[in-house]
Amino acid sequence: MDKPRVFISYSHADSDWARSFAEALKNRGLRVWFDQFEIPPGETLQDAAGDALRDSEVFVTLVQPETLKQANLFFELGAAIGLQKRVVAVVPRDLDPSELPIELRRRRYLLRHSPQETAEELSQALSAA
Repeated sequence: MDKPRVFISYSHADSDWARSFAEALKNRGLRVWFDQFEIPPGETLQDAAGDALRDSEVFVTLVQPETLKQANLFFELGAAIGLQKRVVAVVPRDLDPSELPIELRRRRYLLRHSPQETAEELSQALSAA
């Protein structure tokens, strides 16, 4: 059986960690959609991301305190839920869970460690599903 395709949503302020996380997932054999790997010059970001979200089975959002105020998080989260994707948030250890949108609080989320440790935890969770 193919491994699920993982769509990664992140803040560009968190780009280095997100890229390392995406690479670590790929190294574990997961199929990953990460904008820096997938969007060629000239393609519109919104169209590419929308197509990729529809083609993915798992939506992973890398939460940071500043992303909790961005409309993009709510748009992508709503789209993922509407498309019935498995939604996984990766949350900083020091973030108060009550600050998370209700749809993320209602789901088991992962606490953020190093990109490699977090990728291993997600990979194991997806293998068990």
